[in-house]
Amino acid sequence: MKPTADPVQEAASTTPAARLLDDRAVRLYIGLGAFFCVNAVLAEFIGVKIFALEDSLGIAPLEWNLFGQTGSLNFTAGTLLWPVVFIMTDTINEFFGRRGVKFISWLAVGLIVYGFLFAFAAIELAPAGWWRDAAVAQGVPDYQAAFAVVFGQGLWTITGSMVAFLVGQLIDVAVFHRIRRATGERWVWLRATGSTAVSQLVDSFVVIWIAFVLGPQKWPVSLFLAVSTLNYAWKMLAAIALIPLLYLMRHLITAYLGAGRARELRQQAAS
Repeated sequence: MKPTADPVQEAASTTPAARLLDDRAVRLYIGLGAFFCVNAVLAEFIGVKIFALEDSLGIAPLEWNLFGQTGSLNFTAGTLLWPVVFIMTDTINEFFGRRGVKFISWLAVGLIVYGFLFAFAAIELAPAGWWRDAAVAQGVPDYQAAFAVVFGQGLWTITGSMVAFLVGQLIDVAVFHRIRRATGERWVWLRATGSTAVSQLVDSFVVIWIAFVLGPQKWPVSLFLAVSTLNYAWKMLAAIALIPLLYLMRHLITAYLGAGRARELRQQAAS
């Protein structure tokens, strides 16, 4: 005998909220937005570490000479994740337009600020006596001091990152759609890479200018130009290398939504 359907569950499954979440485009936006935000937040928190590229690759230092600055190639660890953020930005821009990108950009900033507020709150908590010495065997004599240094990034660094991120995202959206209007549906790589080239030119220089030139470290202009240029070059190389991934994501999203629905979203995004 066929079981009788629960009228309450049946009614609930047809509510506007349930129908909204059944829309694949809505699910896609939530998934892309969540992945965008988590990468942006992680990039901010791991960005406190500076790594040597040559040592990480196991090769001899390149001894570059740029604006009078020489040495090995050093980058913030956040540069590992920012190319992923660029891809997510361009993908969301492609299917959900300006409003889609602006919304998740502001959401990401809010989450980053929220994360730092609780990081500072955690730093201010009195550490347990045994915990302070818990990592001595691993070469960390004071766990509390290490925790404070890693998570307690300076306000200048945080401010620089936030301003650069927002300005870069807004520029990225504007350039992306300007190129899209000129090329139509052709040359996806051009609008993605072109918007990244302009937005990250601003982002790479603004964040270091605010954090390290205006901030307490007072970097000389030559060091500012050298480090900013290297970070910009790294981001652009990564953006170019990830062009195939951009096309792969476009293909997978079209397969997930269906060709008709995907085309409809792109048309709406373009308008």
